This record gives sequence, structure tokens and C-alpha cells, in this order.
Amino acid sequence: MLPLLAAGLLSAQSTHGGAQTYQPLSASVQTALNHSISDQAPLKLSFASQLEYDTWLNNTSRRLEKRIPDADYRLNFLKAVYYEATRAGLDPQLVLGLIQVESGFKKYAVSSEGARGYMQVMPFWLSLIGQREGNLFHLRTNLRYGCTILRHYLDMEKGDLFRALGRYNGSLGKPEYPNLVKAAWYKH
Repeated sequence: MLPLLAAGLLSAQSTHGGAQTYQPLSASVQTALNHSISDQAPLKLSFASQLEYDTWLNNTSRRLEKRIPDADYRLNFLKAVYYEATRAGLDPQLVLGLIQVESGFKKYAVSSEGARGYMQVMPFWLSLIGQREGNLFHLRTNLRYGCTILRHYLDMEKGDLFRALGRYNGSLGKPEYPNLVKAAWYKH
């Protein structure tokens, strides 16, 4: 397992991860974010029926075949993205757009700043709102933290996606990153 992880880390290409820095949070915000990463059901389904969900899953899976060749892993990945995104009150397509820009769908991506995994989560978040021993390369852990952090920034910015994405990437006020994520989101 460790040689495989090391090989994945060595082969991970540079990612788009920005210069997000640690910012102290009040105890109440830390507690709320910690509660958000605990295991719980999604807030609501974003599809009206099982058929719509299955259609989304199949169509999105076909689009990701080249990026994630293993069909079983791809379906599990998409189900996890859907679950974690809706759990945080986010559009799964937005999360997929963010993942595309942040890591290019590379599980073991590491940015020059040290952000890890699909959603390029900075390690300081583990000790800030979770558990120090968490593994940010674990699919559900990475998605849970990434979606929780993006939701936190959306709430902080009163729903302003442009500013929330800037905060997520550490590029607040610069249009490049939010525009890349929005373009990837709307493309699909």
C-alpha cells in the first residue's frame, strides 16, 4: 500500500491548488464545521426521481471515462461526489468542475502549496476542524472536507460563488480561478 501511495505521490503532476492560508476561526465556527464533517445524511436529493439520478450518473460517467478509466471506481467516485455535494448543499456538477480545475481528477495530486487529493484540501484543515490523523487522499474524506470548506466559504460570502471560490483557492479577488471553475461547471 505504501509503495503504491508513494508512487502515486511521485507521479502526481502539478495542480492548480492556490495559496490558501490558515485563518483562525472562532470556536463556534470550528464546532459547526467539525459537526459538518461528521457522518450524516445529505440535506436533500437534487434530483426529482431515481430515473433522473441514474441518467445523471450514466451520462457523467461516460464523460469521465478518459479521466477515470476504471468503471467501478468511476461510479463509486461519482456516487461519493453526489452524496458529499448534496450533503453540503452544493451542486454535484459544481464540485466536479472544482475537482477538474483543482486536481484534474487525480486522487494523489499534491499542489506546490501542499494541498492534497481531488479537491486539493490543505492539511491544516484536519487539525482545525477534524482529526489530525485523517487521510486527505481517502476519497470520502477529501470530498467531505472539500465540500464542507466550500460550503463554509459560500456561507461566509453570503452565497457569492465568485468570492467563495476565490477563498477556496486562496486567490480572493482574482477572476482566473473562479472563472475556470465556473467554465468547467457549465461545460458539463
